[in-house]
Amino acid sequence: MDMDENVISDNPQSSPSQSLLKKIIKLIFGVLAVIFLGFVIFGLVVPSLHKKPKSEKITLLYWGLWEDSKAIQPIIFDFERQYPNITVNFVKQDIKQYRERLVTRVKNGTGPDVFRFHNTWLPMLSNILAPLPKDTITKTDFEKWFYKVAQNDLVRNGAIYGIPLEIDTLSLYINTEAFKARGLSSPKDWIDFSNTARQLTVKDESGKIATAGAAVGTFGNITHAGDVVSLFLVQNGTDLNDISSTSQLASEALGFYTSFALNDKVWDDTLDPSVLAFAKGNLAMFFGYSRDFFTIKSIDPNLSFEIYPVPHLPQQNMTIASYWVEGVSIKSKYQKEAMLLIKYLAQKETQQKLFTEQSKTRAFGEPYARTDLANLLEDNARVYPFVSQAQDAVSSFFTSDTYDNALNSQMNSYLEDAVNAVLSGTSPQTAVDTLSKGVSHVLKMYKN
Repeated sequence: MDMDENVISDNPQSSPSQSLLKKIIKLIFGVLAVIFLGFVIFGLVVPSLHKKPKSEKITLLYWGLWEDSKAIQPIIFDFERQYPNITVNFVKQDIKQYRERLVTRVKNGTGPDVFRFHNTWLPMLSNILAPLPKDTITKTDFEKWFYKVAQNDLVRNGAIYGIPLEIDTLSLYINTEAFKARGLSSPKDWIDFSNTARQLTVKDESGKIATAGAAVGTFGNITHAGDVVSLFLVQNGTDLNDISSTSQLASEALGFYTSFALNDKVWDDTLDPSVLAFAKGNLAMFFGYSRDFFTIKSIDPNLSFEIYPVPHLPQQNMTIASYWVEGVSIKSKYQKEAMLLIKYLAQKETQQKLFTEQSKTRAFGEPYARTDLANLLEDNARVYPFVSQAQDAVSSFFTSDTYDNALNSQMNSYLEDAVNAVLSGTSPQTAVDTLSKGVSHVLKMYKN
C-alpha cells in the first residue's frame, strides 16, 4: 500500500452529516430570534398603540357660603372617588361683598367653576352663569324633583341655571310658655293672628311694651322685614314684579301691615331686633327661616318655642321662599366636569347624605330641596314646617340677608321708605305709588 494514500490529512473536510448539523443549529437560533423579536413587538409596541391616553387631571374650584367644609367634604370625597381625574377644591366664602367679588373674579377669569348664589340673583348673574345641559338635568326631571318656586326662579327661556341644595320658607315661631299661659294655640288666619298678638302684648306702668305680641308693623328692627312685608303683599294678591298693576291690593296689604304698630300697638320701633327680642323671651310671635333656629338657640339654649306655617288669607296659602343655589361659571375651563359635579349634587342620595352630615354638627341640616325627600322630615317638628309650605312658596326681590348691595338691597330701601312713610302719616296708596316707581326702576336695571 502507498504511504501517501494511507495518511490522514491534518485539515480534513467536514463530513456531510456535520454540515447538516450546523445548518439545523443556525435555523433554530434564527427561529428563536424571530420569536423573541415577535414578543418584543407584540408585548411592547402593539399594546402601546392600543393603550388609552391617561385622563387629564383637573381641579374644580367650588365657592360655598355658610356651609362648613366638614359637612360638604364627605360629599366631595364620594364624587372624587367616582371621578378619579377630578379634584374639587371647596372654599367657604365670606358673605360680605360676595356677589361683587364673584362677578369680578368670574369676569377676569380667576373665579370659581362652581359657586353658590341666591335664588333671586339670576337677573344679576345671567351673564356669568352657564345653562345646564340636558345630560346634567332635563327639564322634566327638574320639574319633578324641585318645587315650583325653584322652577320660576331658575329657568329662563327654557334653560335651567342652577340646582338648589335646600329650600327654606318664612314660618311662624311662637313662644310656647306665653301661649300656654293664655291657653292659646298658633293662629291659622290673620284675624286670629291679630287677636292673639293683642292678647299676648304686655305693657309696663308707663305704657311701654314689655312683651310684644308679634314683630309686625315697622321695618328697621324687624328681622327679615322685606320678607315679612312681602308675605302680606303676595297673600293679598300683589304682583311684586308689577306693583302698579295691583296697587290697590298692595295698598290694602301695606295698611294692614302697619296697623299692628299704628293701631294694635303690639310692636314698635324702640324694641330690640325681632330675632333678639324673641330669643330673650320678650316677643311672643316671630317670623323667621330655619336658620333663625340656630341664632335663637345660641342666645338662649333653654328657650321653649315651636314653629308653624304662617297665617293665611282664605285660599291664599303662600309664604316666602329664600334659598341658595349651585351654578356653573360660563367662564369655567372645565364646564363638562363642573356639570358632572352639579349633576351629582342634584341626586337624591347626595342630598340625603348632605343633610346627615350637616346634622352631625347642629340640630338639623338644611331642609331638603327635593320634593321626593319631604316625607322623610314629617316627624321632625323642627324642620318640617319649612318644608310643608314649600309647595305654595313664592320668591321676593325684597328678601333679606343676601348682602348683595344691589337688587335686593335696592328693593328693600324702597320698601323701607314705603313702610316708614305710612308710619309717618302718608296714605298707604301714596306710599305704594312711590314704591311702585322705585321697584320698576330697579327691575329695569337688571332686565335681561
